[in-house]
Amino acid sequence: MSAPHRTAADTRAPALRITAAVKRFGAVVALDGVDLAVAHGEVLALLGDNGAGKSTLIKCISGVHRLDSGAVEIDGAPVELGSPAAARAAGIETVYQDLALFDNLDPAANFYAGREDAGPAWLPRGLRLVRRRSMAAATAEVLARLQVALPDQHAGVGLLSGGQRQAIAVARAAAFAAGIVILDEPTAALGLRESRRVLDLILRLRDEDRAVIVVSHAMDHVMEIADRAVVLRRGRKVGEAVPTPDNQQHIVSLIVGGTPPAGATT
Repeated sequence: MSAPHRTAADTRAPALRITAAVKRFGAVVALDGVDLAVAHGEVLALLGDNGAGKSTLIKCISGVHRLDSGAVEIDGAPVELGSPAAARAAGIETVYQDLALFDNLDPAANFYAGREDAGPAWLPRGLRLVRRRSMAAATAEVLARLQVALPDQHAGVGLLSGGQRQAIAVARAAAFAAGIVILDEPTAALGLRESRRVLDLILRLRDEDRAVIVVSHAMDHVMEIADRAVVLRRGRKVGEAVPTPDNQQHIVSLIVGGTPPAGATT
């Protein structure tokens, strides 16, 4: 299991802080006063059963939903995350379970889909030339830096394995995230070897000083990569703990609503 990456000497403001977050859908209270903070260079696991509020929270952070009330800060500065574009402008990138990849396009085209490098800037966008060579080079640099090995960087991603596709989606998020990467079930439906590659990639993001939020039901993966775990239940934050062997039963009890074992620590 990896040792916690954050140290007490790091006195920077959290990369992301959510305070008293509330989100309602009609009569359903999906988030009820949730507080959450994640630091630079930290992997935070966001845990909870189905319906706990995890997906709603990450969609509010990603700008898909707007909070009904509550405050959001990036590096100590208040921000409004009223749209996905606003979240991306604030340095937040999210990888959902469906990955949002175009199977017929190569990795570089997927990296830059919707934000192509084109010029010259003085021309109307529809008349600009796409700089495919520079996009391919930048994509190759990111993949190399994150140690993502692909059999062919010019082939459509539909020909790649599930783990390779997941790695491309995570690397794309890393390429454009100024500070915060959110991963929704990043190892779901992956085999042992492919999960290992994705977990190593998450740790490399942490080592690059990114703040990483991982939503996962795989407790063994949480125990290995997370520096801290926050548990939601029925829209409320019910606790947090450092994922260690001594705390695993405590974390599970928070998820299911059981009685924490004696001696559990946070």
